[in-house]
Amino acid sequence: MGAAMAVSQSSNGSRSARRTDLLRPYIIRLLMTDALVIMLTMSFAHLVRFGVDDPDVGPTIWLEHLQLSYLPITAILVALWLLVLAAYHTYDARYLGSGTEEYRNVGGATFLLFGGLAVFSYLAKLQISRGYFLIAFPLGLVLLLIGRWLWRKWLNRQRAAGRYVTRAIIVGGLNTAAAIAKEVAASPDSGLKVAGCCVADHLEEKVLPGTDVPVLGTLDDYMQAADQTDADTIILTSSRHLTPAKVRRISWSLEPTQRHLVLAPSLVDVAGPRIHVRPMASMSLMHVETPRFDGRTQLIKRAFDLVASSLGLIILSPLFALVAVVVKAQDGGPVFFKHRRVGRGGEHFKMWKFRSMRVNADAELHTLLDKQGKTGKPLFKIDDDPRITRFGHFIRKTSIDELPQLINVLKGDMSLVGPRPQVDAEVALYDKSAARRLNVRPGVTGLWQVSGRSNLTWEEAIRLDLYYVENWSFVGDLQILFRTFRAVSKAEGAK
Repeated sequence: MGAAMAVSQSSNGSRSARRTDLLRPYIIRLLMTDALVIMLTMSFAHLVRFGVDDPDVGPTIWLEHLQLSYLPITAILVALWLLVLAAYHTYDARYLGSGTEEYRNVGGATFLLFGGLAVFSYLAKLQISRGYFLIAFPLGLVLLLIGRWLWRKWLNRQRAAGRYVTRAIIVGGLNTAAAIAKEVAASPDSGLKVAGCCVADHLEEKVLPGTDVPVLGTLDDYMQAADQTDADTIILTSSRHLTPAKVRRISWSLEPTQRHLVLAPSLVDVAGPRIHVRPMASMSLMHVETPRFDGRTQLIKRAFDLVASSLGLIILSPLFALVAVVVKAQDGGPVFFKHRRVGRGGEHFKMWKFRSMRVNADAELHTLLDKQGKTGKPLFKIDDDPRITRFGHFIRKTSIDELPQLINVLKGDMSLVGPRPQVDAEVALYDKSAARRLNVRPGVTGLWQVSGRSNLTWEEAIRLDLYYVENWSFVGDLQILFRTFRAVSKAEGAK
């Protein structure tokens, strides 16, 4: 749901206590899992590096005669790691269940802990084994992130079933209320459920247009609506009737019942890290950072692409050879299919794929499009395409046919993650906003890949690609790559 700024009152009441307790069982499970992961990680690092022995670390600069062994250090590290995780807000309910902030905080806490220990051991002249740290640090970080991901999947399933969910009432203009309700419904992992709305506009229907959210009254009926639905969050949307004075009075009126107040501006498809609240005298301004495609971000992305594509081509070379032999043996035609696509800045390049269709399949395309009435339509897909070979169906379903695009990544034509590579006919349909997709290299995978692939409409694909361009982050790229492996393994949307 776009950007949102929450205003909450401190609480001692029963409603606030229930809201505070909502995620407490989940947080306890997270804490216990983290503790178990850290203990196993530190124990494993100790056993691998020292076996069953417990050698001395050596004297410190302050206590020259004090000899420390690794067992107490291991126990101290377990406690410190958990404390730093807590200090980094990794158990804060605001970051649990959606977004990348939780994973970013876990990574930041782990880097801080081991970075601080490295500096401390140097200053104190502790002769701590580097191998001990080099085992514990990456292993613990990876296991913590995997544990968080698994628990998040569990939480999202629970929320989809209606548990661990906060009920909310939307108050504001008709159109903005409908837009916010649709966004919330499309994001069940947010932990919000819209139970009703109060709108300024007169409405004959009993529900918001395009939703199943009941209209429970006018702007002045929000408190009765909240009591009726047992909602503990009021979401205010844009409306000329909601003046600053009225919003302030609504905020005051929520204090006795200890309900949350959330301000939802008319701003969507902007990721949280780009949003900052700037206090000014008696008000707060929401600052939205302008998307930047500067040299630093491009350098990080390109370096990752070079390393990952090089390793991928080396590791997958036996598979490449096997697929090449089978494709060639089918009909003696070429192994690769090279297709003209539009890259960054509108420049053209040849995109590599394993050939999955019979020879000269392009010559049949227009005839097939005419037969199915798809001439001139973007994101066209031929239903039951007769040109695809038997082996072609297999490599398409498993996305093996797209692996040669690693060559395009290595050359710099594409990136591992980015917008969908387009053909000229599709680019010709771009309006001014859609053309922003060309600010970055197209990707082997992207949000379009993990959100439905060929099942997406043109508008949905454009929106996802623009969201990626506007909100790029390295952590986001890693998430998309991880989700891609899962989508490919299930053949979601593949044709």
